Amino acid sequence: MILRRQTRKVYVGHVPIGGDSPIAVQSMTNTDTRDVEKTVAQIEQLQDAGCEIVRVAVLDQDAAIAIRSIREKITIPLVADIHFDHRLAVSAMDNGAQGIRINPGNLGGPEKLANVVAAAKSHKVPIRVGVNSGSIEKDLLKEFGYPTADHPDALIESAMRNVRLLETQGFEDIKVSIKSSDTLTAINGYRKLSKLTDYPLHLGVTEAGGLIAGTVKSSVALGILLYEGIGDTFRISLTRDPVEEIRVCFELLRSLKIRERGPELISCPTCGRTQIDLFSIAEEVERYVQKMKTPIKVAVMGCVVNGPGEAKEADIGLAGGNGVGIIFKKGVLYKKVKEDELLDAFLAELKIIEGLEK
Repeated sequence: MILRRQTRKVYVGHVPIGGDSPIAVQSMTNTDTRDVEKTVAQIEQLQDAGCEIVRVAVLDQDAAIAIRSIREKITIPLVADIHFDHRLAVSAMDNGAQGIRINPGNLGGPEKLANVVAAAKSHKVPIRVGVNSGSIEKDLLKEFGYPTADHPDALIESAMRNVRLLETQGFEDIKVSIKSSDTLTAINGYRKLSKLTDYPLHLGVTEAGGLIAGTVKSSVALGILLYEGIGDTFRISLTRDPVEEIRVCFELLRSLKIRERGPELISCPTCGRTQIDLFSIAEEVERYVQKMKTPIKVAVMGCVVNGPGEAKEADIGLAGGNGVGIIFKKGVLYKKVKEDELLDAFLAELKIIEGLEK
């Protein structure tokens, strides 16, 4: 059983982070924030996939102003990602951002930071102190060296320094992240940080890579941390459609039995007995179940001889070969159809389970 680290609770819009709250799943749009229509469309896709908090890049005042129009069209909390310009942080909050991600130390000094904190207090907006390996102050790099798995101290001290900057302004509605592109540095950095503060932690591996490399690196680092009870919200960062990030997030949570959303899909790796185009069928089934919310186990198997037995724990599954397809439930034959009708028949059964058809 996973014992969660006890943290303070903050709210991003209506979503609680930390304390006894569920671990929240986040992503970030890759659209031009100033293009309201495209940004809203992507946020809706992310929300359909299960995203609970979404972040947008705020590059200039036009992007900050666009937040107001975006907020009017979405229902999940919106976080503004700010670098260097404190005016953008204030403007983003004035226009409805429900959270901001900043590095307080690079906003231009105490007076400018005070303006940001004043706006955050006024709008009741939490601040995520976001530090990564490429944004560490020069004096800390000189003192501690570049962060590594054995010595992540520069990351940690940078984060805590920036937390203290906010605390001196009387602000404690804080989340913290210390991201590295190195898996072991991320693991050990968050482990150490979790012992130094009770602020909720946002987990992530930055610049993780594409679908395969990014999924593996992020899942290893975040899986270990989440299993140890560390982490209150997280993002899987992929060089990919951000919807894919949400899919990976929930599969990671499911694998640790932390949270479940929608069906679990199991499929055989195929072998010489496979006589149907299982790759295409599995891809179509996977695409469909991503939209489902019913927490069932779905199996896609390539062999009618062994498939039902190997996947007998599945609530529903399919298998095919030699022109015949079968649909089974809990390992027991439910329906036999022609091979070329198997996919459509199976999707129809899934729609019945989801309550979309009778």
